[in-house]
Amino acid sequence: MKAFVATGRPDEPVLRTEVPEPQPGPGEVLVKVDAYSVNRGETFQLEQPEAGWRPGKDVAGLVVQAAANGSGPAVGERVVAHPASAGWAEYVAVSSGSLARLPGELSAVRAAALPLAGLTALRLLRAAGCVAGRRVLLTGASGGVGHYFVELAAAAGASVTAVSGSAERGARLAQLGAAAVIREVAAAEGPFDLVLESTGGADLPAALSRLAPRGELIWFGQASREPALLNFFDFFAGPVSATVRHFSYADHDAPDAADLETLVRLVTEQRLHPEIGVVEDWSRTADILAALRDRKVRGNAVLTLS
Repeated sequence: MKAFVATGRPDEPVLRTEVPEPQPGPGEVLVKVDAYSVNRGETFQLEQPEAGWRPGKDVAGLVVQAAANGSGPAVGERVVAHPASAGWAEYVAVSSGSLARLPGELSAVRAAALPLAGLTALRLLRAAGCVAGRRVLLTGASGGVGHYFVELAAAAGASVTAVSGSAERGARLAQLGAAAVIREVAAAEGPFDLVLESTGGADLPAALSRLAPRGELIWFGQASREPALLNFFDFFAGPVSATVRHFSYADHDAPDAADLETLVRLVTEQRLHPEIGVVEDWSRTADILAALRDRKVRGNAVLTLS
């Protein structure tokens, strides 16, 4: 089959070539991929890929071989899936615990934009606990996680201030329920009960300074690629006795299937809206990676297999 493999070269990070078709294990189904999306974490991994690693964690397609142990969907069912890797291909083997069935009204393009960003947002909201009536500051809100979180948190009663450097993306965040949209953390008017921080660097201590006493900061990313420097004594200026918590969406004890089913249901009920920035044929994957690197694409980039 054809698939994209990582090259380790900055000028051409992926190459479409022939690879062996996957052989599913007893608890895996074989999915014919109709669409996949690119997430920022994969673009980072492509800079220094591990030997044998192939990108692809967010896919949607058709089951062409059911799991040998009887788990999961049957042949002919449409699914959205979150494999560990190797989804940028014509076929991918996926654990039956890492996928959800798709209703007819949900397209493969919209479904492919759900897994990683949607799972992250859903689990961030869960980690935050009850947000009804709480003031929340969200940095790096322009991406897929930010859009999903704002919509979910606003529906749960939170007052979300979203930080977005893009006026266009900021306007959309307001439509999705953000109480305020600002261009930089320095403009945030605290105090906030909760801070969700995804950029690192100077933004983390700046966001922390807006936290209320005994508040909580959940650190879930470092998009700036810059480490953060914290000063113990700065906490006494406001966020005294605050909690700083590291968060990884993958630190989850149950299979992904249940949360994927929740995301599919919310989209079907028009309570969650995937933000698609660009849709292209998968032959243009390398071009899309370059556009993402240069920040010329906003929203999810979805590639379709024709």
